[in-house]
Amino acid sequence: MSDQKTPSLESTLKSSDTEEFIDIYFYRPIGYRWALMFRRLGITPNAVTIASIFLGIGAGVCFYYDNVWISILGILLLVWANSYDSADGQLARMTGNFSTFGRILDGFAGDIWFFSIYVAICLRLMPLWGSAWWAIWVLAIIAGVFHSKQASIADYYRNVHLLFLKGKGGSELDSSADLKNKYEELKWNKNFFDKLVAFFYCSYTKGQENWTPNLQEMFNTIKNNFGENIPQSFRDKFREKSLPLMKFTNILSFNTRSIALFVSVLIKQPWLYFIFELTVLNILLVYMIHKHEKICKVFTNEIKQDNFVLDC
Repeated sequence: MSDQKTPSLESTLKSSDTEEFIDIYFYRPIGYRWALMFRRLGITPNAVTIASIFLGIGAGVCFYYDNVWISILGILLLVWANSYDSADGQLARMTGNFSTFGRILDGFAGDIWFFSIYVAICLRLMPLWGSAWWAIWVLAIIAGVFHSKQASIADYYRNVHLLFLKGKGGSELDSSADLKNKYEELKWNKNFFDKLVAFFYCSYTKGQENWTPNLQEMFNTIKNNFGENIPQSFRDKFREKSLPLMKFTNILSFNTRSIALFVSVLIKQPWLYFIFELTVLNILLVYMIHKHEKICKVFTNEIKQDNFVLDC
């Protein structure tokens, strides 16, 4: 691979619209270096993602201990895991090695990190909460459910934005209807693993669509009026309205929540992290959905009133 041209850092980014400050100036440069090394070694993006799972679980184990130095080690391991999470996507863009399974595995990795962290925090706090030990588990489960929804919707809106910014080739947006057709084409006796993956991914995508009814109506209106030829004027206007919401998708992803986690662990009050997810992040989630749905409803009405024309 030594004769391959070295891709630029910019070429490994999704877009400047959807990249967060911490990612651009910290995780992406680190991930880029990792990706270059992995490419030279012939390591696949999925292998990098799997490695990040073990690092994330290691971070969770560290957060079990009420010791500041072990907590710092856990923080470093989680930062390392997230640099790998950045690297796997950058490596995929370098090599063109994309797959639906890789996308699912990438999301699953983050879930495993935080599952291990939640369990570690609960086990750590059980002796301190005495007879109310069960309450920390209830709090963690509820926070985990909303964490999953926050990350899911943030990822969905980011890919919707990329669809209108860069087209299908620049987005990982999928339709549950298309996924269902692919699922039904597979046979359990011949494609058991692929069909199982397709089932869960289709359910995941359907869940995203159920939370965004106005967006789904807008997509249907676009398809009925323009087919695949979406006017550039519409693309530009949608980007203009969607762009301010991208900061919320980033807040609901990794960086802001990890900072809250690190602070709560270092001050030896890790339960505060669950409260942060249930209050601050859920308020942002509701606000983001409300604003995005309002935008989509306005655009749907404009399309129906023929306020957009096909570009020549």
